Amino acid sequence: MNTTRLGTLIGLAISILAAAARFPAALVAQTGQPHPRPVVRPENDSAQMARMADHAMSGPMGENMMKHMELTPLRAPTHDDTARAMKVSAELRQAIAKYQDTAAATADGYKMFLPNVKEQRVYHFTNYRRALLAAFHFDASKPTSILYKRGDDGTLHLVGAMYTMPKNAKLDRLDERVPLSIAQWHKHVNWCIPKKGDQARWMEQRDGHPVFGPESPIATKAACDAVNGDFHPDTFGWMVHANVIEGHDLASIWGDEHHARQR
Repeated sequence: MNTTRLGTLIGLAISILAAAARFPAALVAQTGQPHPRPVVRPENDSAQMARMADHAMSGPMGENMMKHMELTPLRAPTHDDTARAMKVSAELRQAIAKYQDTAAATADGYKMFLPNVKEQRVYHFTNYRRALLAAFHFDASKPTSILYKRGDDGTLHLVGAMYTMPKNAKLDRLDERVPLSIAQWHKHVNWCIPKKGDQARWMEQRDGHPVFGPESPIATKAACDAVNGDFHPDTFGWMVHANVIEGHDLASIWGDEHHARQR
Protein backbone atom coordinates (compact mmCIF):
# COMPACT_ATOMS: atom_id res chain seq x y z
CA MET A 1 0.00 0.00 0.00
CA ASN A 2 1.48 3.37 -0.98
CA THR A 3 2.06 6.14 1.53
CA THR A 4 -0.69 8.39 0.20
CA ARG A 5 -3.36 5.70 0.42
CA LEU A 6 -2.15 4.66 3.87
CA GLY A 7 -2.37 8.25 5.04
CA THR A 8 -5.91 8.50 3.70
CA LEU A 9 -6.93 5.32 5.52
CA ILE A 10 -5.39 6.49 8.78
CA GLY A 11 -7.06 9.88 8.49
CA LEU A 12 -10.44 8.31 7.82
CA ALA A 13 -10.00 5.89 10.70
CA ILE A 14 -9.24 8.78 13.04
CA SER A 15 -12.37 10.59 11.81
CA ILE A 16 -14.51 7.52 12.44
CA LEU A 17 -13.07 7.01 15.91
CA ALA A 18 -13.65 10.68 16.66
CA ALA A 19 -17.25 10.29 15.55
CA ALA A 20 -17.62 7.32 17.85
CA ALA A 21 -16.44 9.45 20.74
CA ARG A 22 -19.16 11.99 20.03
CA PHE A 23 -21.91 9.93 21.59
CA PRO A 24 -21.69 9.86 25.40
CA ALA A 25 -24.56 9.33 27.83
CA ALA A 26 -27.53 11.56 27.16
CA LEU A 27 -31.22 12.01 27.89
CA VAL A 28 -33.90 13.16 25.49
CA ALA A 29 -36.76 15.36 26.69
CA GLN A 30 -40.22 13.92 26.03
CA THR A 31 -42.97 16.45 25.29
CA GLY A 32 -46.11 16.56 23.20
CA GLN A 33 -44.31 18.27 20.31
CA PRO A 34 -43.39 16.33 17.12
CA HIS A 35 -39.71 17.18 17.61
CA PRO A 36 -38.96 17.53 21.35
CA ARG A 37 -35.72 19.39 21.98
CA PRO A 38 -33.01 17.18 23.51
CA VAL A 39 -31.90 17.94 27.05
CA VAL A 40 -28.57 19.74 26.88
CA ARG A 41 -25.63 18.55 28.87
CA PRO A 42 -22.61 20.82 28.98
CA GLU A 43 -19.98 18.16 28.35
CA ASN A 44 -19.71 18.02 24.58
CA ASP A 45 -20.89 20.06 21.57
CA SER A 46 -20.50 17.06 19.29
CA ALA A 47 -22.66 14.93 21.57
CA GLN A 48 -25.40 17.53 21.28
CA MET A 49 -25.05 17.47 17.48
CA ALA A 50 -25.48 13.71 17.50
CA ARG A 51 -28.57 13.88 19.69
CA MET A 52 -30.11 16.59 17.52
CA ALA A 53 -29.40 14.68 14.31
CA ASP A 54 -31.22 11.69 15.78
CA HIS A 55 -34.25 13.59 17.02
CA ALA A 56 -34.52 15.60 13.80
CA MET A 57 -35.28 12.31 12.04
CA SER A 58 -38.05 11.38 14.48
CA GLY A 59 -40.97 13.12 12.81
CA PRO A 60 -42.13 15.21 9.84
CA MET A 61 -39.45 17.42 8.33
CA GLY A 62 -40.38 21.10 8.55
CA GLU A 63 -39.13 23.88 6.28
CA ASN A 64 -36.22 24.75 8.56
CA MET A 65 -35.16 21.11 8.92
CA MET A 66 -35.09 20.61 5.16
CA LYS A 67 -32.52 23.44 4.98
CA HIS A 68 -30.19 21.13 6.87
CA MET A 69 -30.89 17.93 4.93
CA GLU A 70 -29.26 17.19 1.57
CA LEU A 71 -30.89 14.42 -0.45
CA THR A 72 -29.56 12.82 -3.59
CA PRO A 73 -31.66 13.80 -6.63
CA LEU A 74 -34.02 11.15 -7.94
CA ARG A 75 -33.00 9.69 -11.28
CA ALA A 76 -35.21 8.09 -13.90
CA PRO A 77 -35.61 4.39 -13.02
CA THR A 78 -34.39 1.63 -15.31
CA HIS A 79 -34.85 -2.13 -15.34
CA ASP A 80 -31.19 -2.51 -14.38
CA ASP A 81 -31.70 -0.22 -11.37
CA THR A 82 -34.58 -2.35 -10.14
CA ALA A 83 -32.58 -5.55 -10.58
CA ARG A 84 -29.56 -4.13 -8.74
CA ALA A 85 -31.65 -2.80 -5.87
CA MET A 86 -33.41 -6.15 -5.50
CA LYS A 87 -30.05 -7.95 -5.50
CA VAL A 88 -28.61 -5.68 -2.80
CA SER A 89 -31.79 -6.08 -0.74
CA ALA A 90 -31.67 -9.87 -0.97
CA GLU A 91 -27.98 -10.06 -0.05
CA LEU A 92 -28.46 -7.72 2.88
CA ARG A 93 -31.56 -9.51 4.18
CA GLN A 94 -29.74 -12.85 4.16
CA ALA A 95 -26.63 -11.38 5.80
CA ILE A 96 -28.35 -9.67 8.72
CA ALA A 97 -31.00 -12.27 9.51
CA LYS A 98 -28.66 -13.59 12.21
CA TYR A 99 -28.88 -10.24 14.04
CA GLN A 100 -32.45 -10.69 15.27
CA ASP A 101 -30.86 -10.65 18.73
CA THR A 102 -28.72 -7.55 19.35
CA ALA A 103 -26.20 -9.77 21.15
CA ALA A 104 -25.30 -11.33 17.80
CA ALA A 105 -24.66 -7.89 16.31
CA THR A 106 -22.52 -6.93 19.30
CA ALA A 107 -20.52 -10.13 18.92
CA ASP A 108 -19.76 -9.12 15.32
CA GLY A 109 -18.37 -5.74 16.36
CA TYR A 110 -21.48 -3.56 16.19
CA LYS A 111 -21.83 -1.09 19.05
CA MET A 112 -25.01 0.70 20.04
CA PHE A 113 -25.09 4.35 18.93
CA LEU A 114 -26.25 6.74 21.71
CA PRO A 115 -26.67 3.85 24.19
CA ASN A 116 -28.11 6.01 26.97
CA VAL A 117 -30.75 7.72 24.85
CA LYS A 118 -33.65 5.47 25.81
CA GLU A 119 -36.24 6.69 23.31
CA GLN A 120 -34.98 6.65 19.72
CA ARG A 121 -36.93 6.41 16.48
CA VAL A 122 -34.42 3.89 15.13
CA TYR A 123 -31.58 2.33 17.13
CA HIS A 124 -28.30 2.06 15.26
CA PHE A 125 -25.67 -0.55 16.12
CA THR A 126 -22.57 0.61 14.25
CA ASN A 127 -19.41 -1.20 13.22
CA TYR A 128 -16.73 1.48 12.73
CA ARG A 129 -14.30 -0.88 11.02
CA ARG A 130 -16.94 -1.65 8.41
CA ALA A 131 -17.63 2.07 8.05
CA LEU A 132 -13.96 2.55 7.23
CA LEU A 133 -13.89 -0.26 4.68
CA ALA A 134 -17.14 0.92 3.10
CA ALA A 135 -15.46 4.16 2.07
CA PHE A 136 -13.36 2.18 -0.41
CA HIS A 137 -15.28 -1.00 -1.20
CA PHE A 138 -18.96 -1.88 -1.21
CA ASP A 139 -20.07 -5.21 0.21
CA ALA A 140 -23.86 -5.43 0.44
CA SER A 141 -23.56 -8.06 3.18
CA LYS A 142 -21.48 -5.80 5.45
CA PRO A 143 -23.45 -2.64 6.28
CA THR A 144 -22.10 0.09 8.55
CA SER A 145 -25.03 -0.15 10.98
CA ILE A 146 -27.74 -2.62 11.95
CA LEU A 147 -31.12 -0.99 12.62
CA TYR A 148 -33.65 -1.85 15.31
CA LYS A 149 -36.96 -0.44 16.55
CA ARG A 150 -38.35 -0.91 20.03
CA GLY A 151 -41.50 -3.00 19.99
CA ASP A 152 -44.55 -2.84 22.23
CA ASP A 153 -42.95 -5.59 24.30
CA GLY A 154 -40.03 -3.28 25.09
CA THR A 155 -37.44 -5.30 23.19
CA LEU A 156 -35.48 -4.20 20.13
CA HIS A 157 -36.62 -5.75 16.85
CA LEU A 158 -34.44 -5.94 13.74
CA VAL A 159 -35.76 -3.82 10.85
CA GLY A 160 -32.81 -3.39 8.51
CA ALA A 161 -29.41 -1.81 8.08
CA MET A 162 -27.64 1.36 6.98
CA TYR A 163 -24.92 1.94 4.40
CA THR A 164 -22.59 4.94 4.61
CA MET A 165 -20.16 6.83 2.42
CA PRO A 166 -17.83 9.81 3.06
CA LYS A 167 -19.45 13.22 2.79
CA ASN A 168 -17.45 14.09 -0.34
CA ALA A 169 -18.51 10.97 -2.28
CA LYS A 170 -19.73 11.69 -5.81
CA LEU A 171 -23.31 10.91 -6.79
CA ASP A 172 -22.22 8.31 -9.32
CA ARG A 173 -20.39 6.39 -6.61
CA LEU A 174 -23.51 6.38 -4.45
CA ASP A 175 -25.56 5.27 -7.46
CA GLU A 176 -23.17 2.38 -8.09
CA ARG A 177 -23.99 1.03 -4.63
CA VAL A 178 -27.71 1.72 -4.38
CA PRO A 179 -29.47 3.17 -7.47
CA LEU A 180 -30.49 6.80 -6.97
CA SER A 181 -33.74 6.10 -8.81
CA ILE A 182 -34.72 3.65 -6.05
CA ALA A 183 -33.31 5.23 -2.89
CA GLN A 184 -32.25 8.68 -1.75
CA TRP A 185 -29.09 8.93 0.28
CA HIS A 186 -29.08 11.81 2.74
CA LYS A 187 -26.64 13.81 4.83
CA HIS A 188 -26.95 16.52 7.46
CA VAL A 189 -25.64 19.87 6.20
CA ASN A 190 -25.35 23.60 6.97
CA TRP A 191 -25.42 23.48 10.75
CA CYS A 192 -24.75 26.52 12.90
CA ILE A 193 -23.66 25.47 16.38
CA PRO A 194 -22.41 27.38 19.44
CA LYS A 195 -18.71 28.07 19.55
CA LYS A 196 -16.54 25.89 21.75
CA GLY A 197 -17.22 26.61 25.40
CA ASP A 198 -20.64 28.13 24.69
CA GLN A 199 -22.70 24.96 25.17
CA ALA A 200 -25.25 26.87 27.24
CA ARG A 201 -26.34 28.60 24.01
CA TRP A 202 -27.68 25.35 22.51
CA MET A 203 -31.18 26.15 23.77
CA GLU A 204 -31.12 29.80 22.66
CA GLN A 205 -34.14 30.90 20.60
CA ARG A 206 -35.04 33.91 18.47
CA ASP A 207 -38.47 34.67 17.04
CA GLY A 208 -39.73 31.35 18.32
CA HIS A 209 -37.06 29.27 16.53
CA PRO A 210 -33.85 27.62 17.78
CA VAL A 211 -30.75 29.60 16.86
CA PHE A 212 -28.60 26.47 16.57
CA GLY A 213 -28.93 22.97 15.16
CA PRO A 214 -31.17 21.27 12.57
CA GLU A 215 -34.33 23.18 13.47
CA SER A 216 -32.72 26.60 13.07
CA PRO A 217 -33.57 28.84 10.09
CA ILE A 218 -29.85 29.68 9.92
CA ALA A 219 -28.28 27.71 7.07
CA THR A 220 -25.44 29.92 5.77
CA LYS A 221 -22.04 30.86 7.13
CA ALA A 222 -22.87 34.57 6.96
CA ALA A 223 -26.01 34.12 9.05
CA CYS A 224 -24.14 31.88 11.48
CA ASP A 225 -21.34 34.43 11.84
CA ALA A 226 -23.98 37.05 12.61
CA VAL A 227 -25.03 35.12 15.74
CA ASN A 228 -21.39 34.38 16.67
CA GLY A 229 -21.77 30.70 15.88
CA ASP A 230 -19.58 28.01 14.33
CA PHE A 231 -20.71 26.92 10.84
CA HIS A 232 -20.45 23.30 9.65
CA PRO A 233 -21.35 22.77 5.97
CA ASP A 234 -21.21 18.98 6.46
CA THR A 235 -21.76 17.37 9.86
CA PHE A 236 -21.75 13.67 8.95
CA GLY A 237 -21.33 11.62 5.78
CA TRP A 238 -23.83 10.15 3.32
CA MET A 239 -26.16 7.45 4.63
CA VAL A 240 -29.08 5.38 3.40
CA HIS A 241 -31.40 3.03 5.30
CA ALA A 242 -32.49 -0.32 3.91
CA ASN A 243 -35.45 -1.70 5.85
CA VAL A 244 -35.08 -5.19 4.43
CA ILE A 245 -36.69 -6.96 7.39
CA GLU A 246 -39.54 -4.52 7.98
CA GLY A 247 -40.15 -3.74 4.28
CA HIS A 248 -41.59 -6.09 1.69
CA ASP A 249 -40.99 -4.31 -1.62
CA LEU A 250 -38.48 -1.81 -2.99
CA ALA A 251 -40.61 1.20 -2.01
CA SER A 252 -40.93 0.16 1.63
CA ILE A 253 -37.35 -1.10 1.86
CA TRP A 254 -35.60 1.94 0.42
CA GLY A 255 -38.23 4.67 0.75
CA ASP A 256 -38.65 6.96 3.76
CA GLU A 257 -40.41 10.21 4.60
CA HIS A 258 -37.67 12.23 2.87
CA HIS A 259 -37.91 10.21 -0.33
CA ALA A 260 -41.69 10.66 -0.37
CA ARG A 261 -41.38 14.44 -0.10
CA GLN A 262 -39.52 14.58 -3.39
CA ARG A 263 -42.02 12.67 -5.54
